[in-house]
Amino acid sequence: MADASLCACGSGLRRVRCCALDFATLSPPEAAGLLAPSLTKAEALLAAGDEEGAGAQVRQLLELAPGREDALLFLYRLCRQQGRGPAAEALARRVVTLNPNNFTATNELTLMLLAKGALAEAEIHARNAIRIAPQNAQAHNLMGLVLTEANRPLVGEYHYRRVLELAQGEEPITLANLAWNLKTQGRIEESRALYQKSMALRPGVAQTILGYAKMEEADRKFARALELLDEAEQLMPGNASMQLARATVLSRLKRNEEALAILDQPEKDGRQLGPSELSEKGRLLDQMGRHDEAFACFERGKVLALDMGGRAYMAEAALDMATRLQGFFTQRRLATLPVAAPRADMPQPIFILGFPRSGTTLIEQTLSVHPQISAGDELPFINDITQIMPRLLASPLAYPEALAELWMGDQRDGLEELRDYYLNRARKAGFLKEGAGFFTDKMPLNEMYLGLISLLFPQSPIIHVLRHPLDVVLSVYSNHLMHGYFCAAQLESIAAHYNLVADLMQHYRQNLAMRYLPVRYEEMVTDQEAQVRKLLEFIGVEFDPRCLSFEKNTRYARTASYAQVAEKLYDRSRYRYRPYLKHLAPVVEVLRPVIERLGYSVEG
Repeated sequence: MADASLCACGSGLRRVRCCALDFATLSPPEAAGLLAPSLTKAEALLAAGDEEGAGAQVRQLLELAPGREDALLFLYRLCRQQGRGPAAEALARRVVTLNPNNFTATNELTLMLLAKGALAEAEIHARNAIRIAPQNAQAHNLMGLVLTEANRPLVGEYHYRRVLELAQGEEPITLANLAWNLKTQGRIEESRALYQKSMALRPGVAQTILGYAKMEEADRKFARALELLDEAEQLMPGNASMQLARATVLSRLKRNEEALAILDQPEKDGRQLGPSELSEKGRLLDQMGRHDEAFACFERGKVLALDMGGRAYMAEAALDMATRLQGFFTQRRLATLPVAAPRADMPQPIFILGFPRSGTTLIEQTLSVHPQISAGDELPFINDITQIMPRLLASPLAYPEALAELWMGDQRDGLEELRDYYLNRARKAGFLKEGAGFFTDKMPLNEMYLGLISLLFPQSPIIHVLRHPLDVVLSVYSNHLMHGYFCAAQLESIAAHYNLVADLMQHYRQNLAMRYLPVRYEEMVTDQEAQVRKLLEFIGVEFDPRCLSFEKNTRYARTASYAQVAEKLYDRSRYRYRPYLKHLAPVVEVLRPVIERLGYSVEG
């Protein structure tokens, strides 16, 4: 009996003709040529405004020829037009699977994945779009968008500049995209100039003005940011992104009641707040001492993010990697592996490690005031090395097992090549300041790669920032972060990944030889000068009193805590978990062993 059940994706096709389609049963494309008039009729019906008729017509065609690309793309466009996102995505995926060289489908699928934050998968398709059409400006624009959002703005900048070259002119939207990219790199003056140029070339583009306002907010030009938001609001009154940006500015001005009123208004009007709005509202309520309401906002934001297609924690992948790392990096094996020699001709990295929201940005802002230390920020270079390592070492194995190639006579200098890859990337990035002997690398959760770091840079300072685990988990829960295999999706998964990383860190400390200094966030905010002196002495540079005024550091910190580190040191985030203890009950016992191992306790 034929399966007449409709596909769960919402396309309106039968399941066996949609997501359960067996590609091996498809006829050759030329066999469906006789069905062309059916697609023409569907297009005519849609042009006449008959969406229902057009849909019925194209679904009949796809029942007979389920692999016909033009019909699938037609139904894709119809589903997009009708707001049926899951169906549209499933159809675009099918076209890309049938024909990986279909630029239109690849382009559209990339945009959808980008919109829902699936950056890793979006990058795969964005790269393929460039392979298909290397001279296509849209392909490079997509790549720029994806890489900028994935916190790899240096490469993203290249692709935006390629768009401008291919367009043979100053394309206003691309200039605005490039301006945002430069803002994420901390190149504020260049960003401001490009926003102004974009707005002069094409006035009245609300998204450009909004991006400009966010840039000014990041640069602490709050009055100018509010002026721009007023201008954008006239073009898109009531827009959620505009309201969130305004609330953020008012919050930084300590006008919390006004900011909260803005975020309350959409729900009064019957509109649901989005995940980012709910998190911002929760943080405002937290500052106002309304902790139960704040946690409710954080919780709703997380649930909504998953409902909207956000990524859940990749628990199996995380556990697999941690298990393999512990199995590979043992004292016995490390005794047989070479280490890379330091290079005296370049500044050396200072690795600032710590779970997201543990205080790593505070440490980086403090250190990078020093004339001997450049701010590198969140550098992806170590992670990139793990990806390219098999190729560079000519290994059939993945990281970390690919390091076994170092035992081969023709790969004994492999670590020097990998070290030079890292340092050359740092040099090209342009953040090294004249006269500096060090630069910071504070990529979140780089502690996963501490075994590799100890081989590449055995003499580099490693600063491990510790903070009460419940404070860390709560802070991650109040933000939407992608680091750590998407562990931030749920309270329980944050705690699970925290434990996994803490256990791995304990293993590394027992097995690796490294220059290691633990720094407690709580001690940093209560005895700042003593901790700063200890840090600088550990690194090997003279004490500089300017490091005590890190809030005067005008660089833009590209993290969720960029606003906090623009203020003078405060201790209100120390033991922030206490008013939330009842809400954190599901993870307290899970975390208790590591809490006690790190020397903390749980207090109500």
